[in-house]
Amino acid sequence: MSDPVRVAGNADRAQIVALLARAFADDPAMVFLFPDATERAERLPRLFALLFDADALSGMRLVSQGGEAATLWRGPGQGKTGLMPLLRQAWPLWRTFGAAIGRGLAVSHAIDAHMPTIPHWYLHIAGCDLAAQGKGHGGAAIRSGLARIAGSRLSTYLETATERNLGLYRALGFEVIDTWVVPRGGPRFWSMLRT
Repeated sequence: MSDPVRVAGNADRAQIVALLARAFADDPAMVFLFPDATERAERLPRLFALLFDADALSGMRLVSQGGEAATLWRGPGQGKTGLMPLLRQAWPLWRTFGAAIGRGLAVSHAIDAHMPTIPHWYLHIAGCDLAAQGKGHGGAAIRSGLARIAGSRLSTYLETATERNLGLYRALGFEVIDTWVVPRGGPRFWSMLRT
């Protein structure tokens, strides 16, 4: 049987950006970044467009054949955002975050601070369209990524601010290694590792 997931290219950008914006509309981290639902709906596509483009340079982007789920991965040594990439993206970041730039930087710094020090692949983003959730598309997209990186024999790391995701990730072999809260009243995150 063929893999129901394929590598995403630039032609998939608009579809994946829209999918991820819908999938993360009620994510606690996104609600913290953009508390107003109308503003969140406007800004999330910009945020996911930035992430889609950035992860093309540092890892891989996958999408299910029907476009129901997508994952963005960063390769070993590429997980942290770092100051220089932020400076290079100053205008797009300002356009994306606006007055929420302080909250955006707080989340980014907290994520970087909890990144494992061992070499690893980073499952940066995993999202499934709301209408397709619970049908195995998200799990299939993650499993396909895990299969593609299996030859590296490296651990895989992710963090989630959505507690209901823990069961799916545990079923895929991830274990919680830490929990933490973003400063300034931010959300709780779970750091998970699959060795």
